[in-house]
Amino acid sequence: MDLLSDLMSTPGLPVLILAAFVAGMVRGFSGFGTAMVFLPAAGQVVSPIWALTIMGIMDMIGPLPNVPRALRDGHPRDVVRLAVGLIVALPIGISLLSLMAPDVYRYAVSTISLILLVALIAGLRYRGRLSKPLIYGTGAIGGFLTGSTGLAGPPVIMLYMASTHAASVIRANLMLYLLCADALMVVLFAFWGLITLTPVLLGLLVAVPYLLANMVGAAIFNPDKEKLYRWVAYAIIATSAIMGFPIWD
Repeated sequence: MDLLSDLMSTPGLPVLILAAFVAGMVRGFSGFGTAMVFLPAAGQVVSPIWALTIMGIMDMIGPLPNVPRALRDGHPRDVVRLAVGLIVALPIGISLLSLMAPDVYRYAVSTISLILLVALIAGLRYRGRLSKPLIYGTGAIGGFLTGSTGLAGPPVIMLYMASTHAASVIRANLMLYLLCADALMVVLFAFWGLITLTPVLLGLLVAVPYLLANMVGAAIFNPDKEKLYRWVAYAIIATSAIMGFPIWD
């Protein structure tokens, strides 16, 4: 009871719950965006390590109902290649994260989120062939960003948005890749002794609204309205990133 009471009295818990719910909706209907929505908000109320741990735990649970569909729609071999690149660079990113002050982390997350968002909106894409080395390399860039800021998705998004794959394939590959990124990040955090019990429990707590929002978002997803969903996701990401800057404190 004392532990539950301590959890419920965590400063900023309503912010974490609301951010998790909104991030779940965006993830459910777009296949990406969890970190870009959740981390700028979470960084306002908890430390960088806590924010990433909470997100990693909830993001390993929230998308699970959508995994069978993603395995059917996606290209698992490409996801494995992305994951290999991610494993190589993830420890480097975590080493950088361990040196960051909380305000520096918040500036970094919000700034990188906005830069990547502008790149997505501007149509900055890779236009060549999706070769195996390119996929491995993109996974490595995502791994570095995962470890240092938690932003695993944007490099892979910019790669796949230029491909000839159907929207359902892109969405499925992103979902599976991000699930791998979260799981590997949490495992390495635990290996390096960076995880404590409280953020893990907070991650399980906010996973409930995140899971429900994921299911709702996936249910309302309509491939025929892909552009609409994408612009809604962009608007939410931009709002979260701007509000995440420490200047608003």
